[in-house]
Amino acid sequence: MTDVDADLEHRLPIDRDTGADEVARTVRSWIGDHLPVRWREAAELGGAAAIRQVRSREEYRAWYPVFGRSGMVVPTWPAEYGGLDVSPATARVIDRELSRYNLGRLNPLGLNLAAPALFAHGAEAQRLRFLPPIVRNAETWCQLFSEPGAGSDLAGLTTRAERDGGDWIVNGQKVWTSVAHCSDIGELLCRTDPGAPKHEGITAFLVDMDSPGVEVRPLRQMTGGAEFNEVFFTDVRIPDARRLGPVNGGWKVGITTLMNERATVGTDSTIAAGDSLNIEWLTSLLDSLGLREDPVARRRLAELYVRQSANGYLNAQSMRLLLSGRTPGPESSVAKLMNTHNVTDAAEFVAELLGPRMIADNGDSGTFAWSELLLSTPALRLLGGTDEIMKNILAERVLGLPKEPAQNAKPGRNR
Repeated sequence: MTDVDADLEHRLPIDRDTGADEVARTVRSWIGDHLPVRWREAAELGGAAAIRQVRSREEYRAWYPVFGRSGMVVPTWPAEYGGLDVSPATARVIDRELSRYNLGRLNPLGLNLAAPALFAHGAEAQRLRFLPPIVRNAETWCQLFSEPGAGSDLAGLTTRAERDGGDWIVNGQKVWTSVAHCSDIGELLCRTDPGAPKHEGITAFLVDMDSPGVEVRPLRQMTGGAEFNEVFFTDVRIPDARRLGPVNGGWKVGITTLMNERATVGTDSTIAAGDSLNIEWLTSLLDSLGLREDPVARRRLAELYVRQSANGYLNAQSMRLLLSGRTPGPESSVAKLMNTHNVTDAAEFVAELLGPRMIADNGDSGTFAWSELLLSTPALRLLGGTDEIMKNILAERVLGLPKEPAQNAKPGRNR
């Protein structure tokens, strides 16, 4: 039996004709049969937050393929790719039933960045090969875009891929690559036509991170961690079958990926801080510090609640687009900007509340130190596109303002 056959055998018996009540009953039955009793009892007594007290990350990763094979990780995807092929409305019913059990989706770079690019630009054989393992978290992904001289100006990248029969030979360097050190596959942008205009001479590839000639070096962050990496390519051979999209058509592949990245960053209010910057956790922190009735603290909490709620409504619009298979538009840039400021302000609020205790107090989260939280939030201003890039996108595509002149552009012409 192949992996795809095994996935289909374990898929929930839900389709587009299944009514909402039956969907809810089927999901509840699956939870009773497949969720470990400890997790289920904790959630039923204390909600999603209580599960973190009885479930380690390692346990969740080990169990996760069970969730992946159910089809509920990506319910709107076709069954052959790992989903249930149901409508967005049915997917919302499924998520409502799952919400109290804190079943977060693993492999976010694969699910939210690589998968949309595969759907939009990949061949059918590539979708069948790569999408099901992404859903099961059997293969993790990274994004090999930025370079030392091509960050905000991504089209200026210089990593080269040269044709050699049925293969491509890649040489160059990428940097700021999240989780490259533990990834199996990378979505790679290379220059394949140095003589073409910079946006038109780029091709996308899918590279095995254990290929000969690929070297990953960690970059130590001020938090003490090394989540980012620089990646070197020395005569790395990639089969043409691993090309994603047409030759010299990689810019469109990259844009698809980046638009979905911005939607993901804008939607995930916990991307830099576990689950401890939402209102529930911040309220618990006030309680633990005896500040629940403090008027200044309550006002700050209320301001954060209003802004997080506003961002939540915008996120819902972006998620509707994602669930329907469409690429989010400029609203994802708004959500990304809003989320960056919301998370940063929440982290600073925690720092004000804890004061000197910030150094030693882990906020009872059990997953990270509060000081690490504060130090990690500036990365949000860069992750998924800098604040300045987001503002330029909004100025040009929403407000209709003229584009900024390109560097080295001829007088009277814009890029």
